Amino acid sequence: MNYTTLTCTVTGRTATVTMNRPERRNALNETLIRELTDVFTSLNKNPGVRVVLLTGAGGAFCAGMDLDHLVEYARLDQGKNLEDAQNLLRLLLLLHQHKKAVVAVVNGPALGGGCGLAAACDFVYAGAEKGLFGVPEVRLGFVPAVILFFLVKRMGSGAAREFVLKGGKFGSSEALAAGLVSEIVPDAELLTAAGAFAEHLAATTSPSSVTLTKELFGRFDDMKPSEALEYATALNALSRKTDDFRKGMEAFLAKEKLQW
Repeated sequence: MNYTTLTCTVTGRTATVTMNRPERRNALNETLIRELTDVFTSLNKNPGVRVVLLTGAGGAFCAGMDLDHLVEYARLDQGKNLEDAQNLLRLLLLLHQHKKAVVAVVNGPALGGGCGLAAACDFVYAGAEKGLFGVPEVRLGFVPAVILFFLVKRMGSGAAREFVLKGGKFGSSEALAAGLVSEIVPDAELLTAAGAFAEHLAATTSPSSVTLTKELFGRFDDMKPSEALEYATALNALSRKTDDFRKGMEAFLAKEKLQW
């Protein structure tokens, strides 16, 4: 598929997806949501890719939903607006449940839906000076409904509640303290540092283990505690029969450093 709102490059075992609407601060519209869904679905099926970086072109990560898009949809019926919200949810769930590790590389403002994109990823790298996280919806008469699940998962209920009800903004240091950010990096080194982390992750972790562990996290969201424990026990037994488990145990017992 030829993309008009993003680029995707693969270097080694790392794919870099760059939202490319810099004139709109990479704001989400129907096309960008559809193309992000398509590219992440494709990367899910690519055995050569182990880690995916998500970032934005220009001076922003993602400024949230495109306001022109929201105004246009506000004129349409409830069914169309529900479909549009469901498309965003489908994208966020795809990031959250992706078979590969996904790293948000926040090179500028990540606001509203953009903050939700970052929260849905496994790791969040942020620029020390330009990284900015915000949920201004309550100041705009809107509700951060679709992204709230992912903010709560990442930050915890109390911190997420205070964050969204104030409609405030966090710099990278505040976001790190709140649990929204994994690592702060000097802005000029951000993409290089995230790429090095991705390659390290690919080299030191088993692909099947990462996929199964992420699946387990995803299933926990849908299950009662008793069901989740039963599923986890079955998955524990299943993982012992994988080729990756055999390789890992053989290397550990032989005191050899394994390169995945």
